[in-house]
Amino acid sequence: MVTFLQQVLNGLTLGCIYALVALGYTLVYGILELINFAHGDLVMIGALVSLSLVRALQDWGAPLPVALAGGLVGAMGVCVLVGVALERLAYRPLRHAPKLAPLITAIGMSMVLEQGSALIWGRGYRSFPDLGLTHSLNLGGVVISPLQGVIVLGSLSLLGGLLWLIQRSALGRAMRATAQNPVAAQLLGVDTERVITLAFVIGAALAAIAGLMVGAYYQVAHYTMGFMLGLKAFTAAVLGGIGNLSGAVLGGILLGLLEALGAGYLGDWTGNLFGSNYKDVFSFATLILVLLFHPSGLLGRHAPEKV
Repeated sequence: MVTFLQQVLNGLTLGCIYALVALGYTLVYGILELINFAHGDLVMIGALVSLSLVRALQDWGAPLPVALAGGLVGAMGVCVLVGVALERLAYRPLRHAPKLAPLITAIGMSMVLEQGSALIWGRGYRSFPDLGLTHSLNLGGVVISPLQGVIVLGSLSLLGGLLWLIQRSALGRAMRATAQNPVAAQLLGVDTERVITLAFVIGAALAAIAGLMVGAYYQVAHYTMGFMLGLKAFTAAVLGGIGNLSGAVLGGILLGLLEALGAGYLGDWTGNLFGSNYKDVFSFATLILVLLFHPSGLLGRHAPEKV
């Protein structure tokens, strides 16, 4: 039971990060029906930029909380600029092109961001600064670290705030109107170009926060880290119902739990034939099963093609 509870806690932590990244996919897809495969690389950029800024600020004598705040703000700024540049330069010119064109472009931009980051930060693994959150709490054998608490509570707060923004605010109504029918939204006075840009801005900001969380959690950052994380977050978005914000949250948490429980019990289930290094199999097996048997996702619903 202790092992089970520990893996549930680990899965919840990981699932909250997946949910943050999955929301970026869902926001863009819900409005443009575009799968931005470069979104995972924004997480990578957020991790590397925040790492560099935190170390630089610490070298200048800034206390850790100030260095972390500066690293987070700087990473969000850089990721937002990159996200807006992607939308303006890569996706906007192809908005009315066949759907295959922006999809290929998104994959190409992912490669550009990945290799560009390798030129800037190098191809080696970079260790993340120690945040000092090492005093873990032991509850009946279940170890809870302060960092896990920060990630879970911070992620859930952000997720709740975004859901409120989309459901209750004027910007959220404009986003939902643009997603429903952009032409009708324009006729009613909605600045659809601004709405689309803001969707990329919000998604990029969430990616930067997720990048800092991932780097702090695993204590390492690397120029390829966004690829696998992006695929898993995309799987979470599909699992919950891509285009559905609540579905992205549910899919991210479920995928994190599934992966953590698989990593904890896979050796026992297979007689130690497979170890925890096969945990990624659960993510992609889930994606295949969802696409085969329920392609609209858990909370998604089939809708007719827009005309």
